[in-house]
Amino acid sequence: MSLTTPTKLEKLQQALGTKAKQEPSYRFYQLYDKVYREDVLATAYAHCRQKNGAPGVDGQRFTDIAAYGEERWLSELREELRQERYRPQAVRRVLIPKPGGVGERPLGIPTIRDRVAQTAARLVLEPIFEADFDEAAYGYRPGRGALAAVKEVHQALRQGQTQVVDADLSSYFDTIPHAELMKCLARRISDGKMLRLIKLWLKAPVAEKDDQGRPRLTGGKRSTRGIPQGGAISPLLANVYMHRFIRAFRRYGLAQRYGAKLVNYADDFVILCRHGAAQVLTTVRKWMGQIGLTINERKTTVRRAWQEAFDFLGYTFGRLYSPKRRCFYLGARPSTKASKRLREKVHGHLHRGVVAPWDEVVSGLNRTLKGWGNYFRYGTVTPTRHALDRYVCGRVRDFQRRRHKLSTRGWQEYSYDRVHTELGVTTLVDLPVTL
Repeated sequence: MSLTTPTKLEKLQQALGTKAKQEPSYRFYQLYDKVYREDVLATAYAHCRQKNGAPGVDGQRFTDIAAYGEERWLSELREELRQERYRPQAVRRVLIPKPGGVGERPLGIPTIRDRVAQTAARLVLEPIFEADFDEAAYGYRPGRGALAAVKEVHQALRQGQTQVVDADLSSYFDTIPHAELMKCLARRISDGKMLRLIKLWLKAPVAEKDDQGRPRLTGGKRSTRGIPQGGAISPLLANVYMHRFIRAFRRYGLAQRYGAKLVNYADDFVILCRHGAAQVLTTVRKWMGQIGLTINERKTTVRRAWQEAFDFLGYTFGRLYSPKRRCFYLGARPSTKASKRLREKVHGHLHRGVVAPWDEVVSGLNRTLKGWGNYFRYGTVTPTRHALDRYVCGRVRDFQRRRHKLSTRGWQEYSYDRVHTELGVTTLVDLPVTL
């Protein structure tokens, strides 16, 4: 459920955005006092509470704040910010498995107090930087998203931009240089208090465990790189720094010279060219080095879409065959990795150790299926959906057969039709498709 922005805050955001659009070189000098405004902090708290999330290093949860008194808690945070006594606590780092189960990705979890303060700052700053951001950037932006980026890539392929720079950055969030990021921010912000507040978040220590499982603090004031993935303001800061690369892409005319289209989502991007993709990659590699970022050479390559498929944002783009039209075409479909991840989640709902009532099991299963189907609804999705429906049906059949101790394989008792009607399991092929 989306939250309604209070009228007063909405007017503030509109005024900031309008000023930024009208005067591209204007530097905003009075922003910090907006961060601790009551309506801004209250909205920030509501956003954080809706997302819930795990506790930070202090262990505080939203239930604890409710018991303490939300108004009282917000009032104390407001005074800390107003009197400039606010200091962020350490960021709790956890390692989460990467998609596909290969390696782990560090995730930083600030305390609720810091998440609310960061969200308040984002509510104030976002309209300013949104006025500058390029149409090539889709990640973490109001009114834009991953599916729009997927459609843009597919459209470029259909228009003949079939030489593709399939790029990957090495640990983008962890390698953003603080000094250069602050320069990017200072191009729009002259308010020293606001810049100091952002720097405090960049320099917050990280609480993690060493190889022996003992707690330790890293980073802090001596750190010169990285923003924690998981911070409420981190996506905005990541977009601000990536905008530096996008500006260079525009300034040096790669679109005109090579018919190149850039599509960026957070730290992921592809460049689709009519010709000269190898030269574009060489240029991009140089630019990334100049701004302190590193191309992952093992995962970065130039592909020709008619010969080699490539993955972007969970979709595979490449040559597909249409039996109806009896011809090949450049299409988009859910990637093999995306299908595998859904199978793993389905297994998690239906493994042998699950003892919850079927109503609870099918409710959780359907949320997973609908979420997957709502995202993977673009392009050639029907064949993949049919295959996954058959897989889900088989897993449900095995689950019910074990639960009811059937001696048979359960084909008659739990047919495809019964699984998707009487047992109420969502059918992926019945979900909407966007062409």
